[in-house]
Amino acid sequence: MLSVLMVAEKPSLAASLAQILSNGKNTSRKGFNGACSVHEWNGTFKNSQARFKMTSVCGHVLGVDFISKYNNWDRVDPVELFGCAIEKKEAMPKLKMPAFLAAEAKGCDCLVLWLDCDKEGENICFEVMNSVASSMKGNVLSDSVTYRAKFSAITDKDIKAAFNNLGKPNENEAKSVDARQELDLRIGCAFTRFQTKFFQGRYGDLDASLISYGPCQTPTLGFCVQRHDQIQTFKPESYWVVQANITTKDGQEVSLEWQRGRSFDREVALMFLQMIKDQRNAKVTNVSKKEKSKPRPAALNTVELMRVASSGLGMGPHQAMQIAERLYIQGYISYPRTETTRYPENFDLVGTLRQQQNSSEWGEDVKMILAQGVNRPKSGHDAGDHPPITPMKSASRNELEGDAWRLYDYITRHFIGTLAKDCKYLSTTATIYIGEEMFTVTGKTLIDPGFTNVMTWHAFGKNEIVPNLSENESVPVKEVRLTEHQTSPPDYLTESELITLMEKHGIGTDASIPVHINNICQRNYVTVTPTGRKLKPTTLGIVLVHGYQKIDSQLVLPTMRSAVEEQLNLIAAGKANFQAVLKHTVEIFKLKFQYFVKNIDGMDQLFEVSFSPLSASGKAHSRCGKCRRYMKLIQAKPQRLHCPQCDETFSLPQNGTVKLFKELKCPLDDFELLCWTMGNKGKSFVFCPYCYNNPPFNDTKKGNGCNSCTHPTCAYSLNSNGVCACAECEYGVLVLDPSSGPKWKLGCNRCDTIINLFDDAQKITVLEDTCDCGSQMVNVEYKAEKTKLPNGALEAKGCVFCCNEFGRLVDKPKAAVASRAPRPFRGGKAAGGGGRGRGRGGRGRPPKDKMAQLAAYFV
Repeated sequence: MLSVLMVAEKPSLAASLAQILSNGKNTSRKGFNGACSVHEWNGTFKNSQARFKMTSVCGHVLGVDFISKYNNWDRVDPVELFGCAIEKKEAMPKLKMPAFLAAEAKGCDCLVLWLDCDKEGENICFEVMNSVASSMKGNVLSDSVTYRAKFSAITDKDIKAAFNNLGKPNENEAKSVDARQELDLRIGCAFTRFQTKFFQGRYGDLDASLISYGPCQTPTLGFCVQRHDQIQTFKPESYWVVQANITTKDGQEVSLEWQRGRSFDREVALMFLQMIKDQRNAKVTNVSKKEKSKPRPAALNTVELMRVASSGLGMGPHQAMQIAERLYIQGYISYPRTETTRYPENFDLVGTLRQQQNSSEWGEDVKMILAQGVNRPKSGHDAGDHPPITPMKSASRNELEGDAWRLYDYITRHFIGTLAKDCKYLSTTATIYIGEEMFTVTGKTLIDPGFTNVMTWHAFGKNEIVPNLSENESVPVKEVRLTEHQTSPPDYLTESELITLMEKHGIGTDASIPVHINNICQRNYVTVTPTGRKLKPTTLGIVLVHGYQKIDSQLVLPTMRSAVEEQLNLIAAGKANFQAVLKHTVEIFKLKFQYFVKNIDGMDQLFEVSFSPLSASGKAHSRCGKCRRYMKLIQAKPQRLHCPQCDETFSLPQNGTVKLFKELKCPLDDFELLCWTMGNKGKSFVFCPYCYNNPPFNDTKKGNGCNSCTHPTCAYSLNSNGVCACAECEYGVLVLDPSSGPKWKLGCNRCDTIINLFDDAQKITVLEDTCDCGSQMVNVEYKAEKTKLPNGALEAKGCVFCCNEFGRLVDKPKAAVASRAPRPFRGGKAAGGGGRGRGRGGRGRPPKDKMAQLAAYFV
């Protein structure tokens, strides 16, 4: 019996595919990584009996990154990133996806790839193949071992058709994704690292933890700032319009439209007014009637779906695509990432439409279309990828809720609309003269609503007026007057308009467009207005774009990225060499980066106008250990301390509050100790701002607090307060938080595990003695009026986890020890990667400039 491994892109998709392919007769089990299930059944594959295993990945298995030595921002010149070595790393190390796939592939004869059918999906195909290559019986590059399923909808018909027509993965498309990933990594990281460090080190009210650059993201921002500039530089002009009203024979008052439109010269407009103001009657010289039609829409593609979701449904494109992806996996719609607006000739339009005929929402409209005969959809664009977005099964408001229903409702109505008739109406236009001046009035009469019956937002408004006028008729003039108006500036770009511009200029793909828009919002470059979803650039976004324009306008213009996208498409089509495109593009951007660095003062001049220097920002907070002057706390993102006297800036823990800790000093450098608290999780730790940025020992890493410091005698170090190894994470230690009293806590110095204990205790001391379970013993002291110890005792010694007297005073359920016994932390691997034993065993080697200070502590 053949053994066949099948891999889908998401766990939920794997479950759906297994259900269809096994006809509901599969068994399921959890994979060892806990994230992906494995579904098994017996069947037939290539005319042979087979045992199938269907599992999944969770998106990309691997991600491209620099080798570790180049990930240190402080030690690496960003220009090196254009030529340094890169490697493929696990995208989600916690899931151990390559190992999981290799384990499931062990001994399998064939591999069938059910990844999403786009370029990213092809790339993941080869990531999966790479992961299972050593476990499969045959060569994964062989056409008789590895197969590729092509499908556009999660329906029985589509999935079984794909299974019966397996192909092979497209290596050229996969390579085009590799090229894009490498280019975005090298270019984005080089510019981002340089400008982030440069500007954060100079300005205090710069509210951005990362000042990023992206080859697609930045031109996207450029469109928004370009519209902002048009608004700011707009100068309104006055113009005048001659307005006239007449009364028809049935007493209806009708406003006429002046055929000259408007005049920017008031004197000229007054002259025309004088010519007709004494006229009491107007003459109808012509009444023309013409039948017109409002065409039904073309079939729906991704860009149009995102446009309508933003402008009509109030959903951001990123949110809309996430919802569409869920609807696709649940089988309600076809694949939502497509550039095509033309249905294949063999697409079963009638069958798909018939599924909707019993809907309480649009069932009657569907029955009418089926009775009258389905209209072939308009001829659209065939991009050669997937069919247009189509509803694949009927749904009701009870099945789908909120935004999921609203998006499904639109997709279904759009599909039905493409098969309905065009909307037909009669347009009536009357030409009227008042004196020698010509005016017109137009009205519409509905003949056949066609597709607007189901796409109701396209229907004619109820205020459409058809004037009751006859040719050569004379009608009384009720009023003639001159009105003054002003030209108005354009409004800020809406998301819908931005999507259109990005598509027009080739910025991003249908899959990445929502990501780029989401990025400029999250990075505080633009804000989305509550009404209309307009994108208003922030000061930072404006200054960045103006800075790029000042130094090198190509960095922000869409032309550069558009040209790169063309080359990537040629790689995908097998018409361009992967290495040649990569080398050429990297070299161009390297030269641009070097020019940018050389001329950064041009951008800095713009920042000086908009932001305050560090020395003038923040408020006095804690003393510097070098000059003994007060440092300033800069609260704008990223939160940091700045010493104006030493002109040094110190990074701080983010997303929490930083306060002084009892005005105590670090024994190593005399900087005042601080306490960081994360409000929503209750996690906190004490730290020295200097040690946090300059680790004092080889076994500690940058960005750690006193709860990871291996100082042998400091009262706030890991060696003084560590209790036992954390069971929730691999290298963490549960450490007594000295800042938490009287609501005392043990907190892991790696993860978010917290144990509340000994509430209202006056003092807790971690002792040298060790319990049989491996944990350090503690001594607890209470005041007489607050003691909670048995028999009113004021002091007790024991193990937090084993001592019966402490049982009700320790909140054990939240602790990792609830799942397994605590482990000793002595002699194990340190929280920072080295030894974490107490006393002599945990010293490490301090920097030379601290040796003298440390000598006293090692005696």
